[in-house]
Amino acid sequence: MKTYTAKPAEIEKKWVIIDAEGVVLGRLASIVAMRLRGKHKATFTPHMDMGDNVIIINADKVQMTGRKREDKTYYWHTGHPGGIKSRTARQILEGAHPERVVIKAVERMISRNRLGSAQMSNLRVYAGTDHPHEAQQPEVLDVKSMNKKNTRS
Repeated sequence: MKTYTAKPAEIEKKWVIIDAEGVVLGRLASIVAMRLRGKHKATFTPHMDMGDNVIIINADKVQMTGRKREDKTYYWHTGHPGGIKSRTARQILEGAHPERVVIKAVERMISRNRLGSAQMSNLRVYAGTDHPHEAQQPEVLDVKSMNKKNTRS
């Protein structure tokens, strides 16, 4: 038997839209990472970018379990001595760019190399319901109905 390897001309990319309202962040991120990687396809090839284009709307209404909204801390460094800074998930979600929480969660589930950056370029995240991708006719992926644990009451 021969192992199947997809060629660039054989790759078909779909457009998928996901509504993140009421969905648990980690479960949403793992489903999106799998879609971006292309692991849901029978023709998956590890060294090719064969994932779908994913649009996430309502990223500001994403849920977190437990006390993660208050306790989860995002750190970054300014590059200057003593320049470590931090913000909680609540501060980011209530701030100017709440979609960054979802982007960071998905980014940390994708491999950190050139292929991973190419796959991350297929992700679009919007805080509200409006998005400029109606012309691509994305199909709706209902993450809430996949598993009852995907939502938080």
